[in-house]
Amino acid sequence: MSAPTDDLDPLAAAVLQPGFVGTTPPPWIRRWLGEGLGSVVLFARNVVEPAQLAELTATLHAERPDVIVAIDEEAGDVTRIESARGSSRPGNLALGAVDDPALTEEVARDLGAELADLGVTLNYAPDADVNSNPDNPVIGVRAFGAEPALVARHTAAWIRGLQSGGVAACAKHFPGHGDTRVDSHHDLPRITADRARLDAVELAPFRAAVAAGVQAVMTGHLLVPALDPELPATLSGPILSGLLRDQLGFSGVVVTDAVEMRAVADRYGFAGAAVRALAAGADAICIGGERADEESARQLRDAIVAAVIAGELPEERLAEAAKRVGQLAAWTVAARAHRPHRAGIPADGSPVGLAAARRALRVTTAPAGAPALPLTGPVHVVEFEPPRNIAIGPETPWGLAVPLADLLPGTTTARYAETGVPADPTAGAAGRPVVLVVRDLHRHDWMRAAVARALAARPDAVVVELGVPALVAGAVHIATHGATRAAAHAAAGHLTGR
Repeated sequence: MSAPTDDLDPLAAAVLQPGFVGTTPPPWIRRWLGEGLGSVVLFARNVVEPAQLAELTATLHAERPDVIVAIDEEAGDVTRIESARGSSRPGNLALGAVDDPALTEEVARDLGAELADLGVTLNYAPDADVNSNPDNPVIGVRAFGAEPALVARHTAAWIRGLQSGGVAACAKHFPGHGDTRVDSHHDLPRITADRARLDAVELAPFRAAVAAGVQAVMTGHLLVPALDPELPATLSGPILSGLLRDQLGFSGVVVTDAVEMRAVADRYGFAGAAVRALAAGADAICIGGERADEESARQLRDAIVAAVIAGELPEERLAEAAKRVGQLAAWTVAARAHRPHRAGIPADGSPVGLAAARRALRVTTAPAGAPALPLTGPVHVVEFEPPRNIAIGPETPWGLAVPLADLLPGTTTARYAETGVPADPTAGAAGRPVVLVVRDLHRHDWMRAAVARALAARPDAVVVELGVPALVAGAVHIATHGATRAAAHAAAGHLTGR
């Protein structure tokens, strides 16, 4: 017979990781922390500046000292603590391009120390996906690269660095989101690889993550028929309990990707997906990217309790999940107490990050026709804006126009999306040097056509790729391996010789 509802409510609350709206914790979050809620997750909407974020997390810890405060801070293009200005650290693809695990560990340690100072205790990073499909619409520069061994060694280095800085790491998106053409925010991706390919490619970074002592693993909403022909990984016992626990030996917390994402919610329902995930072996249910209110949290808590009472979710499984969350909470308390002292990050961002971004630049120069560098006077910057990757905050700025204008006063700029590109995108240059800025040029037919027209008009234009550099164009091509603030400043510095 199941425990009374009053006993089950705190257990169900313990496994939820809800988000909320606002720059201070709302009353319902504070009340729930006293009623068993084990975690919260923060997004860019919760962050204004460091002092405010530190005060927010201090309020949460005052309500419950061991509350897990999670954030989705990959650094790179996906940033929450620097979403208003862009990350001052490079993302994974840039670190993979340098391929110096010691540097990756240093950057992650730098980030971990900052997050710890801000009161964050769990980071939904690193992205351990192998971006083997260059047309992937949601991973791309978030991955360390397309080669499994490279991704594995940098995943392990990133975990060591972040956790030595005092924050728990969370490798994602298990069992691997790299070989997809569908974004799981919108629909259910299907990975058709056989088991041998999965072992050699997708699973290699997760084995490295487990060996590195990662504290958490985030599931991907992915259908992988070689592992489970019916259920997506988040809801699959064979994948979570059989593969991740039994075969890979992971003993930490399994966190779901957000259960309101359409890949699972459209098929199994918002609450149904949460219950199925727990039954399959997940320990923590992430919500709140889109459903960030008390009613949504209550709906999940009540559905979990009802499933236990109905015998659909064993009470022992729920208790096990809550126990694992508690063990992670205890780890975070100890990690915060023993984290290394640091002087703090300067107001203009991480110097470690900028140095790493400079090392990640890759410059390709044609044998003839290359423009003279450095640029010494005003230039015209043309930025081509692709459809937004939903993982990247719409508020996060990108591009070279601002840092180049700071270095070269009088610089002008134009930004074009697919429907607004003129016949000659360089028409506003008025004889000045032209810099063409692209993101994932290889993925967008309209962008390639526009760049071709621009280079026909101005063959001396410099092309700067802020995405995956799968296609090189122009007499001078600069690949930054990310659209971060650090990458933009590194590229602007190279172009101007500063």
